[in-house]
Amino acid sequence: MKYEFTGEVKLHFGITLKQIRRIADKVIGGWIEKESNLSHEGDAWVYGNAQVYGNAQVYGNAWVYGNARVSGNARVSGNARVYDDAEVYGDARVSGNAWVSGNARVYDDAEVLWVSKIGSRLGTTTFCVDRKLKISVSCGCYFGGIDDFEKRVQEVHKGTKHEAVYMAAIAMARAQLGDAK
Repeated sequence: MKYEFTGEVKLHFGITLKQIRRIADKVIGGWIEKESNLSHEGDAWVYGNAQVYGNAQVYGNAWVYGNARVSGNARVSGNARVYDDAEVYGDARVSGNAWVSGNARVYDDAEVLWVSKIGSRLGTTTFCVDRKLKISVSCGCYFGGIDDFEKRVQEVHKGTKHEAVYMAAIAMARAQLGDAK
């Protein structure tokens, strides 16, 4: 057993959420509806005010934190991170090294795209439909809109293969997520 319930509960739209506590170090975690929402295996964890409910599952080494919510039949796995005010719901899957943050909403299909092993860090860049930014981008320590990201790539990586790869990823994200120029 990795965690236990603290006895604290709260209602969220008629759903009873229970606060968790890690057994090993007594660290208070976030809120889940039932044990099947958070695996006892791996380093997966729900922090702070984050909520996981419905048939949603968090497992592997995934983290859900901040005010993030994961619900419906959603799955968050691998080394994925869901944080800030982001929501993952419906039949969405967030996995690998993807980071979903800000006000992003990931649901159904084709609402998130991540590209791994790109840029000078060979990292993962995540593009996500966002109600404020249209398409948000999380890349290293950068988080913002796709237009601003494109300008920064052109400034920082001008004339390099990294610029070409990032620009291809930006074009793919716009085509896939519906913001084609």
